[in-house]
Amino acid sequence: MIRMAPQPQRSQPTVSVVIPCYKYGHFLPSCVRSVLDQEGVDVDVLIIDDASPDDSAEVAHRLAKEDSRVRVIVHETNMRHIATYNEGLMAASGEFALLLSADDLLAPRALANATALLSANPEVGLVYGFTKSFQETPPPARTEPRSWSIWSGQEWLDLVSTRVSNPIYTPEAVMRTKTLHDLGGYDARLPHAADFLMWMRAATRGSIGRVNGVDLAYYRFHDSNMHRVEYSGALRDLTERYKSFEILFDDDGERIANVPRLLAAARRGVAREALYVASQAYRKSVRPSADEADVLAELVAFAEEIWPQSRYSRLRRSYDALSQRARRGLGPRVPVRVTSLRDRALMNVRWRRWRRTGIDGAVGTI
Repeated sequence: MIRMAPQPQRSQPTVSVVIPCYKYGHFLPSCVRSVLDQEGVDVDVLIIDDASPDDSAEVAHRLAKEDSRVRVIVHETNMRHIATYNEGLMAASGEFALLLSADDLLAPRALANATALLSANPEVGLVYGFTKSFQETPPPARTEPRSWSIWSGQEWLDLVSTRVSNPIYTPEAVMRTKTLHDLGGYDARLPHAADFLMWMRAATRGSIGRVNGVDLAYYRFHDSNMHRVEYSGALRDLTERYKSFEILFDDDGERIANVPRLLAAARRGVAREALYVASQAYRKSVRPSADEADVLAELVAFAEEIWPQSRYSRLRRSYDALSQRARRGLGPRVPVRVTSLRDRALMNVRWRRWRRTGIDGAVGTI
C-alpha cells in the first residue's frame, strides 16, 4: 500500500450519480440536493423509481422539472434492486459514476475528494472513504483529506480474502465508469452481496484507492434498511459472502495470483466468522430459542462444509461447550454483561482501525 499526500484537482470531472428508489420518495429531495450541491464536479443525476406504490415517481418528476441535471425513469412493474441498479449504471455517461440509495446522502465535497484521487492516478478504478451513519440530521462532515491510500488490486484482494469483511459501504464508492461498464454491473446471483463481489472484481481491473480523513457519504440508519441483519440473517449473509469469493475466483481467476491460497484463506475466514457468530449467541443468552438454536447449528454445519478443519478449531470447541451448557439449562460461564462490555470495546477498536486504515480486521479480533 502506498500512502501519499492529496493533490489538487486540475479539472472539473463529470460524475453520473444513479439514485434507485423504491418507496423512498420522502427522502429523495434531500438525497438529490446533496448531489446537486457538490462542488468541483459536473454532475448528472438519474433517478430510477422501481414502480413504487407511493408518490416517489411524482417527487422524482418534480425534482427533474426543478433542475435540468436530473432525469427520471419510472418502471411500470417492479424489477427489483439488482436490475434497477444495473439499468442506471449502464446508462452512466460521466467519466466517473456512483450509486446512491435514495435514503442516503453525499457529504459536502465528497465527489471532488474522490475524483481528485482518480484523476491523479489513472490506474485506480475504485475509490472509497468513510461513511457516517445518521437517523434524522447528518452530523458535520470532514471535508479536507489527510492522505490518500492506494493498493494494487492484488494487494487489496489479498487483504480482503484473509479478513473476509466488506470494507466499503455502498454510498461512498466512486468508480471509473469505464471500469464499471467493463464489469457489467452487479451480479444477480448475489442479491445481498453483489456490492462486495463488485468491489473485488474492480480490484482485478486496477488499483483501489481510499481518501483518508474525510467523510464521503452519510448512511441513513432506520428499521427498513435492506442491509440490517440479526442472527436469523447471519447464515444468508455469510453464505453469499463465501459465494462471492467462489464466483470471483471462478470468473476472474486468470486475473488473480495465488487463487488456491486466497480461496483457502476465504474459506477459513468465513467459517471462523460463522463459528464466532454462533458462539457469541450462546455467550449473550442463557438459552437461545429453539428457532435460534437451529440457525446456530446451521451456521456451524456451514462452517464445517466450507472448512472441514473447523471441527477441530478452538472456536468449534467453544461453541460445543456453550451449546451443551445451554441444553442442560446452564448459562455461559462468563456473565452476559461482561461479554457485552467486551464486545462493545472490541467493536470500537475494530471500527477505529477501519476508519483509520480502510481495511477491516477479521471478526472477533483486534
